[in-house]
Amino acid sequence: MLIQYGQALNAYLYDVFVAKFDFWLAFGLVAQLLFTARFLVQWISSERAGQSVVPIAFWFFSMGGGLMTLVYGIAKREPVIILSQALATIIYVRNIILIVRNRGQASKTVDR
Repeated sequence: MLIQYGQALNAYLYDVFVAKFDFWLAFGLVAQLLFTARFLVQWISSERAGQSVVPIAFWFFSMGGGLMTLVYGIAKREPVIILSQALATIIYVRNIILIVRNRGQASKTVDR
């Protein structure tokens, strides 16, 4: 019985990761890697600062990974991915806009 489960798991993993490997699977995996990189960037930045911080790189990785995952969802016709990433990407872009705007205002304050 245990051998059957092992064989079934092996067949499943082969089907998912080998037999179905194509451009879109590779694209989706890269998108997820970018998305995951944002957590590493945030973690490293927080450890260096000794407190929780969210660097701008976090938002750029979020936007890049989110946009790529959105494209993947559209190509694969996955409504859950399309809806979640479309809304999330708007938030990522908005945060980048706010950060850039606030940095511009901070430099104006320093120059005066």
